[in-house]
Amino acid sequence: MTKFDFCLPTMGKAVPAGPDWFHEIKYDGYRLRHERDGDRVRLITKGGNDWTKRYPWIVENAQKNRQKRFGIDGEAIIRGVEGYSDFNALHSGKHNAEVEMLAFDILVMDGDDLRDLPLSMRKVHLQRLLARRPEGIFASDYEQGEIGPDLFRKACEFGLEGLVSKRSDRPYRSGRSPHWIKVKNRTHLAFNRVKDSFS
Repeated sequence: MTKFDFCLPTMGKAVPAGPDWFHEIKYDGYRLRHERDGDRVRLITKGGNDWTKRYPWIVENAQKNRQKRFGIDGEAIIRGVEGYSDFNALHSGKHNAEVEMLAFDILVMDGDDLRDLPLSMRKVHLQRLLARRPEGIFASDYEQGEIGPDLFRKACEFGLEGLVSKRSDRPYRSGRSPHWIKVKNRTHLAFNRVKDSFS
């Protein structure tokens, strides 16, 4: 299995609105790298901790997938009553059996390293991997293009954390990326949580 370090967003003050940008709702959770190699599944945090045993629902659903070798990037979350993430429930550790993975990128599939592909193609592979499996691991929704600023305003109205905008034509690169822009809702509790913990 090809290992990878996380691509990290750059903090921004305004959501880009060009046609080459994908916009994703920023869910409030823990960043995870998911690796499956045959029967072995690992969940690795941004800090390098192995949380495989902590989140059994993610592991169980990964093992049900017909694809035996893949690596995805995403967020561990607990969906609240309205379907949005509930960070307090996640952070408490009392509901680990309910934690799901919101997958927003795929880096390895069938053993092939996909990081050099543009994000638009990686999204197609991710949707294919997770098709018809809505629980445990699910693919992040996104919008494209000029809608970004309007989507951000709506996200703030609904009390969500913000948006991450990503260039659809760029490969996946580890480290801080100018092609991933995170704009946070300044009224959200997460804004002041840990300012240098960009997930």
